[in-house]
Amino acid sequence: MPLLSPLGRRLVGITLTALTVLVSPWLPATSAAAPPAAGGSWTVAAPPGPAQPPPSAPSAEVEHDPGTGALTLTVRRGDQVVLGDSPVGLRTRDADLTRNLEFLGREDRHVTETYTMTTGKRRHVQAPMNESTFAFRGDGGTRIDLVVRAAHDGVAFRYALPDSAGAVVTGEATGYQLPAAAPAWLLPHTPEYEEVRRETTAGDAAAGEYGYPALFEVGDSHVLLTESGMSSAYPGGRLSTTGGSGAYSVVLAESEVVSAGDLTTPWRTAIVGDLATVTESTLVSDLAPPARFTDTSWVRPGTVSWSWLVEHDSPRDLERQKDFVDYAAQHGWEYTLVDEGWDRAWVPELVRYARERGVDLLLWFRWWEVDTPEEMETVFGELGDWGVKGVKIDFMNQGEGEPEGVGRHAWYEDVLAATAEHRLVVNFHGATVPKGLQRTWPHLMTYEAVRGHEFYTFDQPLTPAYNTMLPFTRNVVGSADVTPATFSVAGRTHTDAHELALPVVHESGLQHPADSPESYARLPEAERVLDQLPTVWDDTRYLGGRPGQDAVLGRLAGERWFVGGIHAGPAGAVEVDLGRLGGGEDLLVELVTDGPDGLRREALRARADETLRVPVEENGGFVALVCPAEDGRETCDRPVRATPATPSAGPGAGSG
Repeated sequence: MPLLSPLGRRLVGITLTALTVLVSPWLPATSAAAPPAAGGSWTVAAPPGPAQPPPSAPSAEVEHDPGTGALTLTVRRGDQVVLGDSPVGLRTRDADLTRNLEFLGREDRHVTETYTMTTGKRRHVQAPMNESTFAFRGDGGTRIDLVVRAAHDGVAFRYALPDSAGAVVTGEATGYQLPAAAPAWLLPHTPEYEEVRRETTAGDAAAGEYGYPALFEVGDSHVLLTESGMSSAYPGGRLSTTGGSGAYSVVLAESEVVSAGDLTTPWRTAIVGDLATVTESTLVSDLAPPARFTDTSWVRPGTVSWSWLVEHDSPRDLERQKDFVDYAAQHGWEYTLVDEGWDRAWVPELVRYARERGVDLLLWFRWWEVDTPEEMETVFGELGDWGVKGVKIDFMNQGEGEPEGVGRHAWYEDVLAATAEHRLVVNFHGATVPKGLQRTWPHLMTYEAVRGHEFYTFDQPLTPAYNTMLPFTRNVVGSADVTPATFSVAGRTHTDAHELALPVVHESGLQHPADSPESYARLPEAERVLDQLPTVWDDTRYLGGRPGQDAVLGRLAGERWFVGGIHAGPAGAVEVDLGRLGGGEDLLVELVTDGPDGLRREALRARADETLRVPVEENGGFVALVCPAEDGRETCDRPVRATPATPSAGPGAGSG
């Protein structure tokens, strides 16, 4: 049954925006939390839990200045300040809601988000949070609510303008104060989020705008700044600094935000903790709206054969695309993606060819080819008739309108609703960074919003240090389509084992190993890993590393952990803390590393609490399959992932 028409989707979106405000009403302060005569200070602490028990759990302190009536927010981890007195507030055309605010009351509640993901770091998530809503009255009696949440992995806040007949927001006072000397890993902002991330300090960063997420190290804590819970009522933001002080402010993508009634902003989100907590965090999806549909039986993540990166002209060649389909079929990969250049005259034939071999097809589009409800219905309906199972949509950073503005986000919501109606999985390229939509729309498999392997073809190779930054920054907030395991590109300065580890270290619901069948045939140990490698995970654990130096992550599928380690710098050894995998049994570890004659594999036994030291070459890496060391077991292998031997849905069955 269709979900909603485009018009119905837009109307329901407005209704849900209003409902978000209504379910967080202001209640007058009780005698236990009476309004102070002038100013005040209030704390919102994370609920107790095993991940960051007191005194290391994050908390937020809201300060109401008695002289100016302005608000600031301080974020602590235990006793350590990670974000100093940071300004909060909104400005509208009619009211300055950043000062002269009168406190009206506070309401507290506990929130536990329990949900299942089709992509990401773990399938099943339970996220307890404490929430406080602080109500204030400003210019002309305008009310503004500051809603603050504290969780084991961070703090988030947003603004609401309830009881409003409409407003024009002209900006936020929102800022973040960091120590100027705090190490920082920052991305110069562009609409497609494909610049090189730079290692600097909070104060030494050049004046300008930086994209989310932004990572800082404060003492023994890390804080990752981003946003979540976007809607078509409010534009995206970015960080701006004048340099020198460690102060960053939030700048909106559009200079004015027009609201016809009550307004709720996205969550300003600070993921806080040690590096393990930040890397494993699900806070961005925890804060996002719930899934818009529950039947995900048709949503199929997977590994994708893809020809464009190493053979730009090959998507125009039907016979060459059949070679990539054949390779996917032989190795149990779920999909083949046909990129720019495909021809509608032969796509139905290729779909039939692929389905006979148990492989599904994905097709590439420019976003302006499906930028109206009529185009969406026509195009996605035809794909359903052909039996195509998904789309890669590109270049949202281009075209008329602000790429991160209200109109473009409305398009994201509309195209996700339309593809859900037609049961097509989605991959966004040339896109803004993930902000929680993968929870709201379970068929959204991955985003680009990252400098990926295509830059090799632009003579701009990815550096090993850059590769190690992504698990701690971009990949924290959502799937990243880096298109790894591309061994034949020119200019690569890291080893084969480093390259092979990337699809483990960099999570993506659709994983695109981007080399040719002939190249993979020369690397049997790489094929063996890729054929075993899932793209959906039961859990993810940080096992070691630091951005710019090393990254070691473990990802669980069933009883097997897949461990990927990448290294930047001279040859040495990388430590792997097996104790963080949480098992009590002795382990069998199958280790794939760089050898004198190419990739080599060895098996060893290890204690469940052991820390392994894995030798790595210069800019090297490794992959390990880890499983219980059962009697007589010599490998962690499982059969090659099975794709259906007969079509589960032939041409015509793809529409919903």
